[in-house]
Amino acid sequence: MLSARNLLLLSMTACFTMAISLGCTRGRPSENTPIHLNPNMDHQQKYLPQAESRFFEDGMTMRKPVAGTVARGELHEDDAYWRGRDAIDSVIARIPVPVTMQLIERGQQRYNIYCAPCHSRTGDGRGIVVQRGMLPPPSFHEDRLRKVGDGHIFDVITNGIRNMPSYKAQIPVEDRWAIVSYFRALQRSQNASLEDVPVEMRGSIK
Repeated sequence: MLSARNLLLLSMTACFTMAISLGCTRGRPSENTPIHLNPNMDHQQKYLPQAESRFFEDGMTMRKPVAGTVARGELHEDDAYWRGRDAIDSVIARIPVPVTMQLIERGQQRYNIYCAPCHSRTGDGRGIVVQRGMLPPPSFHEDRLRKVGDGHIFDVITNGIRNMPSYKAQIPVEDRWAIVSYFRALQRSQNASLEDVPVEMRGSIK
């Protein structure tokens, strides 16, 4: 007969041996095929991009949109907002969204990211890229650019002009208009007159 002490030691030894055995086998790769309770999650019947199709006559999986249909979110009916142009395809004179401090601050942030490297943070066309040898763009403070419509600035950001590439892939429409608002703020800052300063602050100007 085993004493209670010996029985306890035997039980502990058995448990310890079992734990070591399980620890040694854990993580060992199995040669058995994994069990997939729902194999459709791993093996879906679908076409990959550019794959050949046996269903369509032309053998292409990538299809053109059905005639007369517009994808959700792609109905750009407002030409003034989406293109910066009016009904006769002329650039609009004024920005088509409310100009708020939040919009201008957003425009400043986006301008400093995408525009300042060439145009500089003051808009004089002497950005760091120009200082490294790129042809300088015109200053925003020329009379010619002070007189162009807001739609022209939007169009240049969208489609580029001369040495400037298009930024429509990098900058969403709403951010392009934000940049336009900041563009005007930059111009105003460099061409302000005393009448632009609040009356109560004019005495502090030397």
